[in-house]
Amino acid sequence: MTKKILISVVILFLANWAFAQRFEGGLLAGFNATQVEGDYFKGFNKPGILAGFFVQTDVAPAVFAGMEIKYSQKGSRKRIKKNDPDPQKYIMRLGYVDVPLFVGFRTNDRGAVIAGVSAGYLIHDGEFDEYGEFPPEDQHAFNNFDLQPFLGFQFDMLDQVKLDLRFALSVLPIRGQPGDDATSYYWLNNQFNNVISLAAYYNFGR
Repeated sequence: MTKKILISVVILFLANWAFAQRFEGGLLAGFNATQVEGDYFKGFNKPGILAGFFVQTDVAPAVFAGMEIKYSQKGSRKRIKKNDPDPQKYIMRLGYVDVPLFVGFRTNDRGAVIAGVSAGYLIHDGEFDEYGEFPPEDQHAFNNFDLQPFLGFQFDMLDQVKLDLRFALSVLPIRGQPGDDATSYYWLNNQFNNVISLAAYYNFGR
């Protein structure tokens, strides 16, 4: 009985402490430039959009922490160059719901460095060539979950608007090494998302 009372008191204390903190939140929207490590194509040639919500709070005078929930498009694209001897088309389109957790360190009144980890859940995927989407017999399943540590920089443009530049790389494969029957012109080995993102954050709390 005493143990249950103690646990209840601790939970109430933590809840009251959390609600007593000054949380700020708002909307975010921007663009990704992505590639996939583990295919034959180099360069951040696959554009995508990102959009969602964020919330954060100060944990020290120069330190803040927060989380986001956002939709994020990732993938890969073969860039076809002029006079390309192999103009075969390839596009990988992946859509995730990402939940990043981050800590930020203010370097001055307008700038900050952020670092964290983002967990993602795959909600749609597709691969395409010059004939359209791959037929079922040529499709190979992607893993549902993605995990990306990231490092970034934020800059306050206005009182309620800031820019966020972020670099992220998966530490878990989004798809394993192909089998002997896999089409080899686009798939080399284990594949990982590699993302550069630029987003604007509008803060409701200031």
